[in-house]
This record gives sequence, structure tokens and C-alpha cells, in this order.
Amino acid sequence: MSVSRRSTFALAAAAIAAPRLAAAQGANVLRFIPQIDLAFLDPHFTPAYVTRGHGHMVFDMLYGSDANFQPHPQMVAGHTIGNDGKLWNLTLRPGLMWHDGERVLARDCVASIRRWAKRDALGGALMERTDELSAPDDRTIRFVLKRPFPLLPAALGKVTSPMPAMMPERLANTDPFTQITEMVGSGPFRFVASERVPGSRNVYAKFDGYVPREDGPMEWNAGPKRVFFDRVEWTTIPDAATKVAALARGEQDWWENPTHDLLPLLRRNRQITVVLNNPTGSVDMMRPNHLQPPFNNPAIRRAMLHAFSQTDFMQAIVGDDPTMFHVPHGVFCPNTPMASEAGLEPLKGPRDFDKVKEMLKQAGYANEKVTLLAATDYAQFKAIGEVMADVMGRIGMNVDYVATDWGTMLSRRNNRGPVDQGGWSCLNTGWEGVDHMDPANHYAIRGNGDQRSAWPGWCTSPRLEELREAWFEAPNLAAQQEVCRQMQIQCMVDVPSIPLGQYFQPTAFRSNVTGVQKGFPTFWNVRKS
Repeated sequence: MSVSRRSTFALAAAAIAAPRLAAAQGANVLRFIPQIDLAFLDPHFTPAYVTRGHGHMVFDMLYGSDANFQPHPQMVAGHTIGNDGKLWNLTLRPGLMWHDGERVLARDCVASIRRWAKRDALGGALMERTDELSAPDDRTIRFVLKRPFPLLPAALGKVTSPMPAMMPERLANTDPFTQITEMVGSGPFRFVASERVPGSRNVYAKFDGYVPREDGPMEWNAGPKRVFFDRVEWTTIPDAATKVAALARGEQDWWENPTHDLLPLLRRNRQITVVLNNPTGSVDMMRPNHLQPPFNNPAIRRAMLHAFSQTDFMQAIVGDDPTMFHVPHGVFCPNTPMASEAGLEPLKGPRDFDKVKEMLKQAGYANEKVTLLAATDYAQFKAIGEVMADVMGRIGMNVDYVATDWGTMLSRRNNRGPVDQGGWSCLNTGWEGVDHMDPANHYAIRGNGDQRSAWPGWCTSPRLEELREAWFEAPNLAAQQEVCRQMQIQCMVDVPSIPLGQYFQPTAFRSNVTGVQKGFPTFWNVRKS
């Protein structure tokens, strides 16, 4: 255990032993510590997971996904398919209401789908294959497709970010690159804007007008959404020792992502349950900026593949327990159908910094400043950033390490300019493994850098885009897997991102909290005794 790990552990233990703070009373309130502050409210605007969690409370979706990532009707009663798979009619359930008291209409959903699809990779693929999206009546959403697209329900019910949230037409008509701050959805909770304290607190109240569907598996974001709390309060707490103390004393009920060094302390407390709810884990990466030096040079990007040790990055997050991480990790989530080790040789074996220095020299690296962005309010990204900055310095790069909060990092990430004008060179980030199970929603291996919707980093690779289209058209699983092997090999050439490993993130809650579902944190069907 490192000095910093020992210090955090000691602080947490001392905080637990300190006099108990007065906790607000009321068994009908659930108190939750999210992974970071909720900087952005618009669930179409950002793929940030904290916004996805917020979005699922306030907004609903046409479909949901079960633990096998199969779609099930949610806002829709069902659908019919005709014209050899090119005509889909989706019928809304009766009685759906917006939080402002208005009825949910099909035209609201049409506008919502259009807005979401401009920000989402899978939604964009759906719309590229759509000739007509319309609302022939108040309860019918109609897709007329250019060619069959069997993934349509999966796209509209996906658990990945950004979520396909349905919202009133007047909000959905907002430019998708402009954030919506008025939160009117049809989900099981209302956002209490008057109680929001940016950087500290967000509050949700039960929506009495919400009618759960009666069937479906209660897994991930599928099935009946029954609410047993009048309020759910999110409290942003930056310090890990304070979080564990608040959970241990019962001042908070649920901590979304406890740091791994504190898990032994939490597990020894009989009043706390620690579980691994997301079997796909988290996959981390370094994202180079393809528009600016030095990473606009593909040879320099390829040299970086030989510099990073995935094991070192994962151990910086979880410690030495090999059961809590997986390497080597390629571009698809390990142990899922599209994953393989094709082309991963540059990521394997001992790291040779002298070799990397020579590769950089041959590639023409001229001591350009490398501005590395890292988010300090995510413990894992802070840990990775420190390892990354150290390695880049040891291979002779001129590193400018910029560590900020997540919201500030996201704002700077959108700057396409040079580093001396507020731009950036590279950053580290991560996704849930489910986001990287296949090419459909995998932003980090897109080659569409010339498009407005391209993910920051702006990789341009016609070959990766060609292979992505081939995956959608592949006739069977074996053909899809072969396309993904080719994509991974191409990623070692173009280097849109550099995989850093997969780790597993438990969640922790008071033992009197029951009904916590598999997947990301959701707040329906949860009770507290």
C-alpha cells in the first residue's frame, strides 16, 4: 500500500471514529453520493455517466435493456414491423404524462429521437438508414427505413451514453449542441431545480403522475419502475474519507463508486453492503488529439503504444489484486463476443523507454509541449493521469500536466485549437465496458473526425468508418467478429485511442437498502427499511 493509500485509509478510519454528525431524519428519503458533481443536466448533450444517471430519473425511454442487453418495451406498448423490415410502427402506452401535466405525444418523441441521434453514434447510424421518421397520430411513431435495421429497439433502449431520453417537443427542438437546462421529462422523478446547489447538491422528488409499465424484467433500465421514496438527494462530496465516514454513520445511504483502497474498510462494516453490479467493468484509455502536434503525427501516436504498461495503470487504480482488473485490453470489452487479442502486440511485454525515445526521434518529435488533461474529481482518472505524466516525461516528452475538475476538463476538451490558445494534446478517460462491446456505440474508434458530432480527439480514418459500416451489414456473428478483429488491427495503425486496461468497480450502500438492481445506479424498485 502506497503512502497516499495509507493516508487515505487512516483518514477514513479516523473520520468513522469521530463524533457522529446529526443526520436528517426520514426513512422516505434516499441519500446518494454520485461519482462526481452533476455539471451538465442535458442527457443528450454529454456522454458523462453522472448525467446519464440523472437523465434516467427525470426522463423515460421508448425501450429499456435487460442484463443481456436485449431491448424491452418501456414507454411503448409495442411495435409492428412490415415491408420486409423497412416499416416500423411504435405505439406509445396510454396515459403517459410530462412533469408539467401535458400528455406525451408521438411528435414529442419524434423530435427527441432526431435531437438525440445528432449526438449519438448508434442513433446516427439509425437515422442514416431512415427515409422517414414521423408521427401519423398522437400515439404512433413511424420509421420508414431505406433498408432493414434490426437494431432499432436496441438503439432506442440502450444503456450506453448519451441516453435516448424522450422530452417535450419544445425542448427537443433545441440545437443538440446547446445544453437544455429546463428539466421536464416523463420519468419516475421530478428534478427539484429550486434546491440545486451546483457543486454540492441535487434533489429529485417522486413524480406522482408516473405510471410504471406492468411487465418486463427489472434489470438495468428495463421493466417496471416503481418508486418507494418521496425524495432522492444527491450530495457531491469530494473527499473519499468524508464519503466513507458519511456512509458508515448512516448520514448517506449509497456511495456510487468507492475507491478501491477503502473497500476493505467498508467490507468490515456489517452495516454496509459492497457489491459488483456491472460485470462489464470500466475500460480506460488515453485519447490523443489528432488535430494538433505532436499527436497529429500517426508515427508518434504509434510510439505511445509501446510506452504504456496497462498493468501499471490498473494497479494505480485498484492495487495489486489481479482479480480486480484485466489486461491485455484491446478496443472491445474483454470477455464479450467482439473482443480478441488481434494486433495487440505493441501493448504487451516489458516496456523499453529507450526504444520509445528512439521511435519518437525517428517520427520527428521536436520537443513540442504536450498538454495532458486529467480530471481530479475522478479518483481513477487522477491516478491514471499521474502515471501517464510520469511515463511521458521519462520518454522525453515536454509534458504540461493540467489537472482540473471534470466539468472544466470537458469544456477545454471541446477546443480544437493549439495548446497556446487553450487547446490540448491528450487526455485520459474511461467508459463502462458495455459502451465498448461492439462498434455500434464505440466513440473511441470512430474515424469521423471531420463531422460536427465527432468525439473530441477528432480521429479521421476512412478505413475505420468503412469497417464500422461493414459490421452493421455483417450477416452473422462470425462475420461481425472478423470485422472487429480487422478494426482492432487498424486501430493499432491509426491509434484513435490507446487502451489502458479494464478494472471492476464495486458500489457500496447501507445494508438496510434493498432492491438495488444490476447495472448503473437506478433509483426505482429500491427500498430502505
